[in-house]
Amino acid sequence: MNNNITLLSPVTGEVIELAHVNDPVFSQKTLGEGFAVVPNTNTIIAPVDGKVVMLAETKHAIGLRTDSGIELLLHLGIDTVELGGKPFALKVKTGDKVKAGQPIATVDLAAIKAAHKDNTIIVAITNSAQVLGTITVQTGMIGAGEAAAIVSLKQETSAHTATRAEPQVRVTARQVLAAVGGADNIKSVIHCFTRLRFTLKDDSIPNDAQVKQIRGVLDVARANDQYQVVIGQTVEDVYDELIALLGINPSLQKETLNNEVTTGVGNKLKQAFFKMIGVITGSMMPVIGLLAASGMLKGILNILTNFGHMSTTTSTYTIINAMGDAAFYFLPIIVGFTAAQKLGSNPVIVSLIGGFLIYPELVKIFASGKYTYYLAGVGINANFFGIPIHIPQYTYSIFPMIFAAWMAAKIEPWIKKWMPVTLRQIFTPLIEIFLVGMTVLVIVGPVISFISEGIASTLQWLLTVNSALSGLIIGGLYQVLVIFGLHWAVIPLIANDIAANGHSVLNGIISVTMVAQGAGALAVWVKTKHNPDLKGLSLSAAISAAVGITEPAMYGVNLKYGRVFLTSSIGAAIGGLVNGLLKVDMYGFTGSLIGFPSFVAKAGQGNPNNLLYFWLVAIITIVAAFILTYFFGYQETDSYNPKDAPEKKNIVNL
Repeated sequence: MNNNITLLSPVTGEVIELAHVNDPVFSQKTLGEGFAVVPNTNTIIAPVDGKVVMLAETKHAIGLRTDSGIELLLHLGIDTVELGGKPFALKVKTGDKVKAGQPIATVDLAAIKAAHKDNTIIVAITNSAQVLGTITVQTGMIGAGEAAAIVSLKQETSAHTATRAEPQVRVTARQVLAAVGGADNIKSVIHCFTRLRFTLKDDSIPNDAQVKQIRGVLDVARANDQYQVVIGQTVEDVYDELIALLGINPSLQKETLNNEVTTGVGNKLKQAFFKMIGVITGSMMPVIGLLAASGMLKGILNILTNFGHMSTTTSTYTIINAMGDAAFYFLPIIVGFTAAQKLGSNPVIVSLIGGFLIYPELVKIFASGKYTYYLAGVGINANFFGIPIHIPQYTYSIFPMIFAAWMAAKIEPWIKKWMPVTLRQIFTPLIEIFLVGMTVLVIVGPVISFISEGIASTLQWLLTVNSALSGLIIGGLYQVLVIFGLHWAVIPLIANDIAANGHSVLNGIISVTMVAQGAGALAVWVKTKHNPDLKGLSLSAAISAAVGITEPAMYGVNLKYGRVFLTSSIGAAIGGLVNGLLKVDMYGFTGSLIGFPSFVAKAGQGNPNNLLYFWLVAIITIVAAFILTYFFGYQETDSYNPKDAPEKKNIVNL
């Protein structure tokens, strides 16, 4: 049996290796092996005999399947999904059988060029792992219909075995796509912990009973104008396969296929805000488990130092502290990578920008505390080609790296417009690192510092006016500042208070906010009955917050569910109010529940009941945040127990 198949060039032009394509999803072969053609003509032909199994609504992507089981994706240009189908005309429809060399589409190359998009045609074997033995690509100038690649199939590959070997998540994605009416019926699709959430043009098309019978589907639900398909723990994998079938770059994790027009300034601002929160939580989700583990390790270390008599000068302490601190210290690098994946920029380049921002010599400039002078209230500690700048603290920071990933995603296409292909591999990273890195360092950092200084001055003023009012306001808003990295200017105030006076009321209020975020996550844990992933995450996040690390609770649970963060912050405001009324003081840096020794008043100083008041405030905060979240902040609409689902049979065929 001959297992070699010839793939024809779909267009006249220059055949290049996928590694040279200016899109990391294709160049890194995320969607599989294949080749690309820089076209000279407008007519697109079928590279093989096969069946049309997918057409993107924006006409920029065509999916074919051969009798031997090969699945091909013809992607017409890069980022051309943004053109709304205008440069493309399709000559086939889903379900058509085509012959190699048959015209299947036309492309207006001039229109693509005028839109400043790359017109490279990609041919990718999307099920390479299952069917492909080897592939030999013939690079260079070629005519449409000439042999561009020779594919050697695995010996066992046939139409039957290729289908059998196909990953179940892909089968599930394809059958769900067909069941909801195909790409033409989908307005948008997102996913949560367990569900695919479709917004459909006609939600009467899906047959609920049939969708439930698809293998890999646990249940369906119709709520909030969404058609929700419950998948369970593999929802992300099915979502990625679904996005690939729709012809959308999976690394972008785009939520909208056909954006509806949003009118009104208020609606646009609301949409932009929730989109930003979605990007923040989406960028943080891959590292939440790591941060929770690091937080608990830090908690263990605090216990050992406070109660186990471990000295902070020992090498043992240094080693354990490094283990716990590493994830937070290098957070800009980690978040740079995940945010780039979320926003579609180059993860390696954005990670390198994060490394640049926490480079030891730059950290030393901030740590020295030496300022040449002050400009608009911001201390100038460096200059760049004579431009006075403020280098702030970037370790532990999140928002500057999300901005960097966003900016990189915007700059990369611009560079590709004018940079010759032969120079892109070296000079694209160089230009991108310089422009994005310096924008963050020279503009974003100082702007954040300027706002932070203003906020810090306001908080300091509040503390002198009314302790109860300041507790209410700071308690309710402090964790919002943390999200945007605006809290750094508050830290020196605390340090100055403790250094000069031996205590800090402000730090006590901040400690309350940590307790509240943990209580919100705890309420989610208690209320969740059927989602083991969320239940485990919310418990670990609550424990982490109890030891002073709020990131897992905020980014993994509370912000992700929106109202949970709000109710937790209201709980913190209530706790802060009581904290201010009782004038609870703090004599150390370690906060939250694990930091209770920091509330022990020094002999002859402060209120002897300070520790008692701390526990009273902590209990009030926990109760307030927990009750508000339990009854108003979280509804268990995203939980489902796979064990409750009956055995499913596959009855939907694409």
